[in-house]
Amino acid sequence: MMSGEKSVILVTGGTGLVGQAIKTVIEEEKQQQKSNNETWIFCGSKEADLRDKAQTEALFEKHKPTHVIHLAAMVGGLFHNMAHNLDFFRENMAINDNVLNASYKHNVKKVVSCLSTCIFPDKTTYPIDETMVHNGPPHTSNYGYSYAKRMIDILNRGYHETHGCTYTSVIPCNVFGPHDNYNLQASHVIPALIRRMDDAMQKGDSTFTVMGSGKPLRQFIYSLDLARLFIWVLRNYNSVEPIVLSVDEEDEVTISTVAEMIKKAHNYPGEIVYDTTKADGQYKKTASNKKLRSLYKDFKFTPFETAIHDTVAWFKQNRDHARL
Repeated sequence: MMSGEKSVILVTGGTGLVGQAIKTVIEEEKQQQKSNNETWIFCGSKEADLRDKAQTEALFEKHKPTHVIHLAAMVGGLFHNMAHNLDFFRENMAINDNVLNASYKHNVKKVVSCLSTCIFPDKTTYPIDETMVHNGPPHTSNYGYSYAKRMIDILNRGYHETHGCTYTSVIPCNVFGPHDNYNLQASHVIPALIRRMDDAMQKGDSTFTVMGSGKPLRQFIYSLDLARLFIWVLRNYNSVEPIVLSVDEEDEVTISTVAEMIKKAHNYPGEIVYDTTKADGQYKKTASNKKLRSLYKDFKFTPFETAIHDTVAWFKQNRDHARL
């Protein structure tokens, strides 16, 4: 983005975990008088149903964005995905097609869309990187969602080849932080553990059960770190090729380490036990951030323990109006 030019940045899915984190970082910047030529607009599904072409067009007509961060998606947990693969494919395909087409029609200069590490081939070598997205089918459990997300990359390439548009995408590892979804039907591992441990403390349970062995490895990125990287991509990264936004490979942690850190942040006095009759899912999904590190060498990630501590503190303060 050119300094001096006025930019209007529309964030779809702006009320969710990543959208709210971007909002927090932009508000910090405003206090330091950093982003005065940018107007940021954060939209949730209440403002427009992006599955609907006419509503999407109307949103773009209303705000006339010069730039778009596209976060909106139909999402759900593992079991919800397994039961609704067709819906997840069709609805996400509609959302993405509508947003990118409206961006093209309204001469949006740049779109940054959010993909997910679940789009990578199920059978692959590690670490995974940006060149491997289309190398084989994704995991069968959520193929509808995964293929729809992959198609954003195809749309980006198509708009670039046909019309010269700068539409790109980022692939974050597992995100967590304030404003996450703490509904146990839909939540991911960190918010689920935070919520369930809070419940256990309120009930005075002496043991806390983690589903599975606790051995699988994951990379987790704090939502505020991801937000800063998203803003950096919007302002500085001009390739249509996707870029992985992940912590370093050596920052991968076991689920049991995560559970112990959440226990410490909660001051939970009980014992953690593992229910090994429950499935572990994929053992690891290690992603390489070499490309990010080559372009943004000095980015500092929030230490994982600090980020967990702050997320637990946010949940305790905001439990009454968090997404439960």
